[in-house]
Parts: sequence; structure tokens; C-alpha cells
Amino acid sequence: MGFDYLGLSEDLLTIVEESGYTTPTPIQAKAIPATLQGRDILGIAQTGTGKTASFTLPMIDILSQGRARARMPRSLILEPTRELATQVSESFEKYGAKSKLTMALLIGGVAFKDQEQKLDRGVDVLIATPGRLMDHMQRGKVMLNGVEILVVDEADRMLDMGFIPDVEKICQAMPQKIQSLFFSATMPKEIKRLTDKFLKDPKEIEVAAPASTAQTITQRLCMVKGGEKEKRDALRQLLKSEKIKNAIIFCNRKSVVKILAKSLAVHGYSVGELHGDMVQSIRTETLAKFKNDEIQLLVASDVAARGLDIPDVSHVFNFEIPNNPEDYVHRIGRTGRAGRKGSSFTLTSPAEKKNLSFLHKFLGKEIQLHELPGQAPVQATERPAPAHKKNTPKKNTPEKKPSNNSADVAPSATQKENTEKAPQTKEQSKNKNKPNRHQKSEPVIGMGDHMPAFLLSYEPLNDKKD
Repeated sequence: MGFDYLGLSEDLLTIVEESGYTTPTPIQAKAIPATLQGRDILGIAQTGTGKTASFTLPMIDILSQGRARARMPRSLILEPTRELATQVSESFEKYGAKSKLTMALLIGGVAFKDQEQKLDRGVDVLIATPGRLMDHMQRGKVMLNGVEILVVDEADRMLDMGFIPDVEKICQAMPQKIQSLFFSATMPKEIKRLTDKFLKDPKEIEVAAPASTAQTITQRLCMVKGGEKEKRDALRQLLKSEKIKNAIIFCNRKSVVKILAKSLAVHGYSVGELHGDMVQSIRTETLAKFKNDEIQLLVASDVAARGLDIPDVSHVFNFEIPNNPEDYVHRIGRTGRAGRKGSSFTLTSPAEKKNLSFLHKFLGKEIQLHELPGQAPVQATERPAPAHKKNTPKKNTPEKKPSNNSADVAPSATQKENTEKAPQTKEQSKNKNKPNRHQKSEPVIGMGDHMPAFLLSYEPLNDKKD
């Protein structure tokens, strides 16, 4: 089935064809007709499945009739990151080339004045991150009572970044009778609660299991003995042994991003870095260089896990296992897109055993181990030896003596001898010949230990003095 069966206008079909697309993805084939019919949508699809086109294309047709008023956008698209918001704005510019729709992009790192000027002129499509949109709403620069279509993209990522309270406030500021489209790769309980609250009889579209990864991606796990230094060595070995066109290397922390990017640059690699502390203009410039193949390697935090739409990334490397297992799916989803083949390698050490266990449980399977060049394979269950035991030959130590609680174990001859030779305390000497009441002893003869004290004091007659 081609795009011409989905109900799109002739102008849009022409643009889609010129863009090189002939067959819609599963999410597009199901979401576009339902959106054109005015239905609310709850779309569950993994990253890289064409979600952006599934809502931008029908929105362009729906909004083609009508006119925007100052500070009152006709549609709103919420994105969790600046990169994703910018990506969607580029899609609107491409697909809406033959329409007269106006658009504004509200993201951090850009001057308020330029954004306010666009809002004052009136926009049909407003694309924003929740934080920056809330800033404009508090300033009275934007009103949402004219919104006809709302799109909340990457809802689970909104939850991870703590944006859900803002999203709720934004939704409450809009008219009740609007068309709402929610898209998410996973469906946590909090997102389910949100969709139940704001969606009306939605058409649920699920094109992949929430924890699934694309079949076009080859996944490998590399066990590394040691810490970050050994991981950097292992990463360089992989970069030399693999046929890499370009690659994204993900880290959990911004500090690690900086150190790794600097290390790779010192070793002669063409590398850039991307993380949340960077100025927006530098982030945009770095992404442009990576897209244009001016740099081969991009070391990034999870800010790039869902914000990049580069069709031909050959490799993804996880320098660290993500703290949230769901982020693994989004990270490796940067490769193997649009039906192309991709490769992902995850570097891990025994210290990350807990995160690895969570990841395997989330995926429902174990990632295949990959032997690093020049290193013997390391089992996932191995743990690093304590520092004082490393490379220390094993000494012949005598057997440990059984504890006093081991009553069932008979002492050896040596132990008996040592016990007999050991010095005795007064208490031990006093009780030396006293039988243990818990042990079997010889029968008591006569009065035994119960002899009365007056008998003990008896003295024979012949011992008396004259």
C-alpha cells in the first residue's frame, strides 16, 4: 500500500514522493487515516518507526483551512528536548513547503524576543519544549484557548525528564474539545493515567512491543576487565576492527562525555561532543557537522538518544549501560533506521553487573557476547578480584580448625596433641576432671560428686597429734 491510499492531499503526496518515500511505515499507515478522521490517537511505537511523519503530514492537511490569530496558535506539538523540537520543525518546513502555514519554535537557548515576534504575528503550528512554553505562558505571550490539535511526542521521555506536571498544566489550559495525539515508545503507569485523563475514545496503535529493538540492528555485549581507562582502550580496539562510517557513543554522565571526547581527539579521531550543558548554538552546529559527515564520531549523553534523525548511522556504542533500561532501546535505535542495517556494541564491566541484569530482564533475553580483539573472553558473571589479591600466587595455608560449634566433627590427632600441650587456666585446671553433664560419662560409684561436706572434712584417727 502506498501513501496515495491514506487520504492525503495531492500536494502532500507530491512532496512525499519527491522526498523519496513510497511506502508508509506501519505507524504511518494506521495513524494518518485516523488523524484525518478527527480521532484521538494513542500511538505506541519504538524510535525510528516514522512517528514524526505520522502526525505532521495529516496536520498540514487539517490546518490548511483557517487562519491563525496573534498569540493564539492553532496547534501545539510538545517535545521533550530541543533537538527533537528542532527535528519536527524541519519536517514541517519540508512537508509544508506548498502550504501557507506559519510555524514557531519555542526552545531554550534562544532569545525570547525573536520567539515573541513570531507569536505576535500568529502561528498555525507551535512546536515547543514544556519549560520554554510555560515561560511564555507566564509572561502572557501565548494563549492556548485557540488550539485545535495537540501532539505530545515521546511521552515516556517527558516522564523521565520530570515534565509531566508541566504537560498536565498545559493540557488544562486548552479547550476541552480538541483532537489529541499521544505518542510514546513505552507506556508506564503515569503516562497511562495521563492519556486516560485527556484522550477521548482514542484509537490505540501499537506497532512494536515496548521493549523491542529493531530487527535490523545487530547487538553485541563486550565485557571489559577494569574501569573507564580499560573501556577507552576497548572502544578504540572496536573502532579499529569495525567498518565504521559514522557512530554515536553514548555515556551516562556529562563528565564522562567530555573526558571520552577529549581522549578520542588525542588519539586522532574526528570527534564531537553533545550534552545538556552546551550552548544551544554549539549543539546545533555540532549536530550539523555530524549530519554532513564533517565529524565521524559523536560522543553524547542521553540528550541525543531520541533527538537525532540521521538515516545512515552505521554504529552505536554504549560506553556505559544506561541507568534506565528503556534508554537502551532508544540509544541503539539511532542506527538501523528506515530498513537499513546497523550495529550496536555495549561496553560493560563487572561493576555494572546490576544494571546489566536489569537490562537483560527488560529485554527478555541476553545480549550476545563479543570477544574484544586481543583479549580473552570475559564471562558476564565474573567479578574483579580485590586489589590485594591480584596477581598474588596462592599460598599453601593449613586447614582451618573447626569452630567450637562444630560438635559433630571429631578433632584430629594433631589438634588433640595441641590441646594437651596448651597451658591451662585455673578454671580449666579446676574443672579438668569434672565430667560434662552434656556428655555420656561413666556410672557414678558411691556418692560421687554429691558427697556431703561434713564427710569431706573427716580426718583419720592415726593422723591425730599427741
